[in-house]
Amino acid sequence: MTKDDCKKLVTEIIADIAPDEDLSNLKPDVRLRDQLQLDSMDFLDIVMELRKRHGIEVPEADYIQLASLESCAEYLTPKFNALEGKR
Repeated sequence: MTKDDCKKLVTEIIADIAPDEDLSNLKPDVRLRDQLQLDSMDFLDIVMELRKRHGIEVPEADYIQLASLESCAEYLTPKFNALEGKR
């Protein structure tokens, strides 16, 4: 999985969690909370969906790694690739 694939996947999860948000102009290097109306429960929903849909565990200490689309891709891409290697 590439970083772009990962960004797309995270964007899809956000679209499901916050369907009223306009995701067409998301800036990859700006914090998601600064661009969208996401509260802490929405953020937890993103983490839960990563686990439910893709088997990706994100420990609470690592939540800061999911601040922007770019940081999500940096953090999650190796995790996805490790999972794919185990399948």
